[in-house]
Amino acid sequence: MSNLIISELNDGVLSLGLNRPERKNALTPELYVELADALFAAAENSQVNVVVLHGSDEVFCAGNDIDNFAANPDADGERPSRYFMRALSGLMKPVVAAVNGPAVGIGATMLLHCDFVYAGQNAQLIFPFVKLGLCPEFASSLLLVSRLGYQRAAELLLLCEPCDAQRALRLGLVNDVLAVEAVLPHARKVAARLASQSAQALQTSKSLMREGLAQACQQQIEKETEAFTRLLDSPEAKAAFEAFLKRRKAAA
Repeated sequence: MSNLIISELNDGVLSLGLNRPERKNALTPELYVELADALFAAAENSQVNVVVLHGSDEVFCAGNDIDNFAANPDADGERPSRYFMRALSGLMKPVVAAVNGPAVGIGATMLLHCDFVYAGQNAQLIFPFVKLGLCPEFASSLLLVSRLGYQRAAELLLLCEPCDAQRALRLGLVNDVLAVEAVLPHARKVAARLASQSAQALQTSKSLMREGLAQACQQQIEKETEAFTRLLDSPEAKAAFEAFLKRRKAAA
């Protein structure tokens, strides 16, 4: 594993920390694959009972790295982002997320597949897909509507309204909001509590709780992926990416 991910295994808890601070933990194809490989390995490792996902105190994940955003799919036809989606959504071991700062795009939608999400006071969930000429992904078009109702989901997905930590708590998108420096320790404390319990009972219970939505999520991911791939080639998306890259170059 490269230094893009900080991996620690202690007493049944595997912590996976995004470590690309110079790009606000934006995800590249390489990083997607490393995360997915780590999650698939965790699923098979009897020494891992719980997974903790985290970024830094300043940022959780800025979403896709725009430079690699429209990269061609792998030789087997599966995009690295889709590989990561399969790994996280299929993991039956509990996943605890510690979120500080922005969680953008897939940085926000991945949280819908975590079992516990703890946010810092500076956390902000942003679903910017429509602004980029794209559509939601990672079953967010299904999960946000089922959790929040259509109108609240539309505010996040169609208006692309940022959701701060307190609003996320009110909406039920996070379990609790804490001081920035307390988020990761608290997430690890919850993970340790989970890891102290029966691994088989935890996984069976998670599987039963998610069974009703699991098939629907996979079907929605397939629909979203098809639409997302089509929209990537649209003039609106290309213009949005060009504008983003120009703004970043001007700010450099």
